[in-house]
Amino acid sequence: MKKNFKAAAALGAVGVLALSACGGGDSGGGGGESIALSGFSILEAANEGIFEDFQGTDAGQDVEFTPSYGASGDQSRAVVAGSEADVVHYSLETDVTRLVGEGLVAEDWKDNATNGIATSSVVVFVVRPGNPDDIQGWDDLVEEGTEIITPNPGSSGSARWNILAAWAHATGGGDDEAAGRDFVTQLLDNVIALPGSGREATTAFTDGSGDVLLSYENEAILAKQNGADIDYVVPDDTLLIENPAAVTVEGAKKPAAEAFLEFLTGPEAQADYASFGFRPVVDGVDVPEVEGANDPADPFPAVGTLYTIDENFGGWGEAADEYFGDGEEGNPLGIITEIQQQTGQVGEE
Repeated sequence: MKKNFKAAAALGAVGVLALSACGGGDSGGGGGESIALSGFSILEAANEGIFEDFQGTDAGQDVEFTPSYGASGDQSRAVVAGSEADVVHYSLETDVTRLVGEGLVAEDWKDNATNGIATSSVVVFVVRPGNPDDIQGWDDLVEEGTEIITPNPGSSGSARWNILAAWAHATGGGDDEAAGRDFVTQLLDNVIALPGSGREATTAFTDGSGDVLLSYENEAILAKQNGADIDYVVPDDTLLIENPAAVTVEGAKKPAAEAFLEFLTGPEAQADYASFGFRPVVDGVDVPEVEGANDPADPFPAVGTLYTIDENFGGWGEAADEYFGDGEEGNPLGIITEIQQQTGQVGEE
């Protein structure tokens, strides 16, 4: 099939174990506009085919791409520090709103059909082949002796989704802070590594560390597409992951950048993203068979209870400070940050 062919070609070029702080070179095109894209690490493989598809449109002719990838928070801070970016595509809304606060992205960036969201997924458990520890639900993760890998919430957007998914399970999506604190404490006590990004966490797990990896569904599928000897479990209750994208103020001056942002949420790009395991964010997408999914013909099963950041945590505008505040400059320490410090699970420096 067309999409699977593109997926295979991109996978061969990228590979799940490759770490990329920045992806320098051009991605085709002639001597026209150049689009600098700043993205979170998990996007790298999928974007190769999407760049190619966009270059096949009228708006994308002669367009060159200079992508940079890394942990979502690190990428956003790098743009604040001066790294070039016309389009940003991050794991968390707060990594875009940081740029809004710096005057680098317009305040109305969410005023579109998808509310600023370009890709989505769910939190899953990546396990060893055959799931030898029979890990099926969240409570299995806090059993004594279970070794967990999850990225560091201090730098990785995927880590924040993972931890809030655990919190939502413990609280039933409600306001039971005591239950949330107790469960997340037990979870972090079982964590043996907090790598800097979702991609680094996947690499640590596929290299043989840990019994279970907290990850995105799409990252698990990508790992399997690349031949990683793993399985994954979609728990009965989990959190919807929504990844935002926007043009920067500089990007807004480029017609191609605006057109590319719109292209990302169209049916062709969403089908490309689906082939790499991302759940479509719009209706009407012709989802292909997805190699690496538990059921390639039905790759995105409905979840029994699907929590969301808006409905269960008041949106990232509230959740970021409440759970992940760093306690600096007079700001309160976030609940998860506090638990990390109490458990000594502060991640890699």
